[in-house]
Amino acid sequence: MEQSKFSRRSFLQYALASWVFAGLGNLTSVFIQGAIPSAIAGDVGRSPMDAGRPSATAQEAAIFRAAHQILDKPRIFDDPIALRIIGAKTESALRSNPDGFKTRRSLRAFIVLRSRYAEDELARAVKRGTRQYVILGAGLDTFPYRNPYPESSLRVFEVDHPATQSWKRQRLGEAGIATPDSLVFVPIDFERQTLADRLNRAGFRADQPSFFSWLGVVVYLTKSAVMETFKFVASLPVGSEIVFDYSVPPSLLTEKQRSAREAGAKRVATMGEPWITYLDPSSLISELQGMGFRHVEDLSPEEANERYFKGRADGLRLGGAGRLMKAWVG
Repeated sequence: MEQSKFSRRSFLQYALASWVFAGLGNLTSVFIQGAIPSAIAGDVGRSPMDAGRPSATAQEAAIFRAAHQILDKPRIFDDPIALRIIGAKTESALRSNPDGFKTRRSLRAFIVLRSRYAEDELARAVKRGTRQYVILGAGLDTFPYRNPYPESSLRVFEVDHPATQSWKRQRLGEAGIATPDSLVFVPIDFERQTLADRLNRAGFRADQPSFFSWLGVVVYLTKSAVMETFKFVASLPVGSEIVFDYSVPPSLLTEKQRSAREAGAKRVATMGEPWITYLDPSSLISELQGMGFRHVEDLSPEEANERYFKGRADGLRLGGAGRLMKAWVG
């Protein structure tokens, strides 16, 4: 296939399918060698978003959330739209090769846990009166399309890189998933634009308490960009809250955990999305409290396994490298 004839839609079909087969063991090399055109191969290592393409890791996370709906019983996270948003062809590939995902069970557990945890905390925030929900680095998050709250109770802002957001809107249209009136799309490049400015332009009310989720993003940004985002949330009214995941420095991992994370880091780096920032929990808590967050909770893998995965017979549980934290303004 000549590069000039390689359309955006064709690329997306190849890219999304490649991430499905990345979870299917030996099928990965067969698929890549036999199906991905040279036009893509020449872009390995370049940021997909810089090239006007959606985030590959956002696609992967969506596939794992979809896989969870099929593979795991009981589910940690119910998402009836997860399979629709990845597309019929990808869903078919997933259903025909479910065993291939069993070797990446710990990663799947973390991806579904962080969504469950964020939405649990969001529900508590709404009960306290929060009326704005900001999804930072939304990817293929489906909450806005299954939002159980009326528009008057919760307005949702999806914040993401323009390339990923444009592709998501195309996917929604192809899947017949309607965009609710309560949703506002906010395109942003976290490294080049300020969150405050982009949200302000979208109609966000900075004088009201708000809830933020920031999942699968922090590790890909510079620390300065991460801290600027935290400072913005900390500047909002009392009761504002953020839930996010992050990765700890290698020194805090076991040898097995370090080995697994290094393998994962190398894989995503080849797709142009390298891991950049690792945060020490103790130092991070101190920094957040210094910004004005009254309370900070660090959910360790052990605590998460006890709370969400206790008593399971299928072995679905966290491996220990990923962490979740929530902080609210006091």
